[in-house]
Amino acid sequence: MNDKSTIAKSARSVSIFTFLSRILGMVRDIVIASLFGAGQVTDAFWVAFRIPNLLRRLFAEGALTVSFIPVFTSRLEHGGKEKAKVISDTIFTILVCLLILISLIGIIFSPYIVKIFASGFSDEVFDLAVLLNRIMFPYIIFISLTALSMGILNSLKHFFAPSFSPVLFNCCIILFAVVLHSNFDIPIVSLAIGVIIGGILQFLFQIPFLKSRNFSFKPKLLFSNPDVKRIFTLIVPQIFGLAVYNLNIIVNTQYASYLPEGTISYLFLSERLVEFPLGIIAVSLATVLLPNFSSYISKGDLSKFRETYVSSIRILFYILIPASIGLIALSKPICNILYQRGEFGYEQMIFTSQCLFGYAIGLWAVGLIRITVPAFFAQKDTKTPVYVALCAFILNAVLGYLLSFRLELNHLGLALASSASSILNISLLIYFINKKIVKIEIADFLKYMSKIIIIGFIMGISVFKISQLQDWTESDFSLEKVFMLGLCVFVGLLVYSILSKLLKIEEFDKIIKIITNY
Repeated sequence: MNDKSTIAKSARSVSIFTFLSRILGMVRDIVIASLFGAGQVTDAFWVAFRIPNLLRRLFAEGALTVSFIPVFTSRLEHGGKEKAKVISDTIFTILVCLLILISLIGIIFSPYIVKIFASGFSDEVFDLAVLLNRIMFPYIIFISLTALSMGILNSLKHFFAPSFSPVLFNCCIILFAVVLHSNFDIPIVSLAIGVIIGGILQFLFQIPFLKSRNFSFKPKLLFSNPDVKRIFTLIVPQIFGLAVYNLNIIVNTQYASYLPEGTISYLFLSERLVEFPLGIIAVSLATVLLPNFSSYISKGDLSKFRETYVSSIRILFYILIPASIGLIALSKPICNILYQRGEFGYEQMIFTSQCLFGYAIGLWAVGLIRITVPAFFAQKDTKTPVYVALCAFILNAVLGYLLSFRLELNHLGLALASSASSILNISLLIYFINKKIVKIEIADFLKYMSKIIIIGFIMGISVFKISQLQDWTESDFSLEKVFMLGLCVFVGLLVYSILSKLLKIEEFDKIIKIITNY
């Protein structure tokens, strides 16, 4: 079996469990929207939840993972499991000590941290956000250890446990929200406790799989180990680079705290919908690609590196363009069916659908970024993504202010600014990867992009026209609505597939082979 087939099958396996996790994540968001609506209470929760999540993205799943995996993979291939285990044990020990300290600091200084994210909150909402943040801050300990475990297992080409464990996390939050929310004086506290318990379960789930591969963690401190030194040498610039990426989240949340009540909730819920196809396709592919990219670089096989990257971006673009257009065309039906019930009314649904429209425009760009940045990291180039991210951040900050406050587009302005920032980001990344790492035939790729956009546009018009046959204003759930949305998706897939075959787009046949395990 060749490397492309192995990567495709691994990505498919990850996608299946990621799909299950995303479905449960969507159920989680539906439950939260139904029980708590979209207002000050949910705004406080999402801000409090974003803070440890941001640290997770920045440190655990970001800087640590992309620094650890290349070094760990190289040691596995050139030194064997015993030497690789020394690295994992040392990093685990350092991580535990560091994370406990970070959690204590986070709990103590929570009011100041919340102020950085949402200084526009009123006193009552601010106090609630601080309380929720203090409860959830230790989540960073368990999710970071989970991220380390995932990195080890992914490097060992085991993808089940890392991709399945988020299912436990989402189930835990749903259970606590539905069963226990009425037992608290402040019902939304049940969600915060669910987050902590879910994080613990995610980490514990990895342990048997690590143990079966002789990688169970043992306390060890070997700062003199050259591989450990190398990891920390790589982490510093990576943290800075990822901090630039995540500044967008801080700026957007800060802007949103000064906009009308519920804005943070609209943005979060719509962002979650955009993350659905991203998680299933882009994140799954990136999870598999990073260890493979690192392996190719370790072996000096640049032709395999180029072939894998170019093939991946073509497939990703082929999938994410129709996903972007489909979310735009069906933004109201999707938000109506998923969210409009209980405490979540028609106006809140409209505002969320507007955010979804804005975010969906840049969905394809975010997906390509997810697999392009690891290509730079595998080459030990951490500077280029940082500079590019800084340019994108400046655009997002300026556009977000102009669109939301000057043009008074509010929540839609923030979503549009985010998409524009992502499009600039990937445009610059592809320019530099073509110049510095792998040669991409830009003219051929632009021709390919044009075909995909045209057939995606035809598909989008088709599903939008069909969706207009149904009334999407009522809050009641009905099988008729579900059938109509399902019909739109079916027709969209059919139209896109037929046009792909007529235009002889080879990615269609590749995806069919991956799905059918040919």
